[in-house]
Amino acid sequence: DLIAKEKFVTRVLTPNEQLVFSKLAKRRRIEYLAGRWTAKEAFSKAWGTGIGKLGFQDIEVLNNQYGKPYFAKLPPFDGTASLSLSHSETTVVAFVIIQRTTDK
Repeated sequence: DLIAKEKFVTRVLTPNEQLVFSKLAKRRRIEYLAGRWTAKEAFSKAWGTGIGKLGFQDIEVLNNQYGKPYFAKLPPFDGTASLSLSHSETTVVAFVIIQRTTDK
C-alpha cells in the first residue's frame, strides 16, 4: 500500500501538499497522491525532461478556492503552465499545456 509508505509520500509531495494530504479522509488520500504524481509527471514531460532533471519537489500542485488544481510552484521558465486533472476509481489523467512567452 503506497499510502503506508511514508517515504514515497514525502518524495512525491511537497510540504504544502503533505499538509493537505494529512487532512484528507483515508479513502481520498490515494486519489490525491496519484493526482499530484500524475500532474508532476505530465508537467515534466511537457517541459521535455521527464522526472529526473526535474524532481517531484520542484513542482507543487495546489487547489484554488473553487477546487481547480494549479501549479503553485514550478522551475523557472518564461511562460505559463495550465493543468487539468481527471479522476476515476482506478485512473488519473493529467493534461498540461505549457506556453512560453519567448522563443528560444
